[in-house]
Amino acid sequence: MEHDSFKQHLFGQKGVIYSNLKLKPQARVLRKTMTNAEKLLWSHIRKKQLGNLQFYRQRIIGSYIVDFYCPRSKLVVEVDGSHHFEDDVAGQDRVRDHDLNNLGIQVLRFTNHEVLKNIDHVLNRIIEKL
Repeated sequence: MEHDSFKQHLFGQKGVIYSNLKLKPQARVLRKTMTNAEKLLWSHIRKKQLGNLQFYRQRIIGSYIVDFYCPRSKLVVEVDGSHHFEDDVAGQDRVRDHDLNNLGIQVLRFTNHEVLKNIDHVLNRIIEKL
């Protein structure tokens, strides 16, 4: 998808980001089948626990489903498993991050290992970006 057309396609008259509603069932499944790392992070950021800011999990932004999104800060937090280090997936992640950055959304990526072994560091990095 061309990056400029991606941005034009997503914004409505009031600057609202449109979502591909066909992804709703997939997002629902992802919410029900979160990894242990995602569950741990979610337990620390849900219900405005972090900076009194609302996060959503498995949020649809355009044609992407992001792990966690804070609309007020325009911050996406991704928790990546080992398959994200494979060349083709890493390339897709770079395109996705670029598209989201073009929408004014920052993307923070952490590995499952980082979240599970050093949650305090992960939370501090998120707070820095908020």
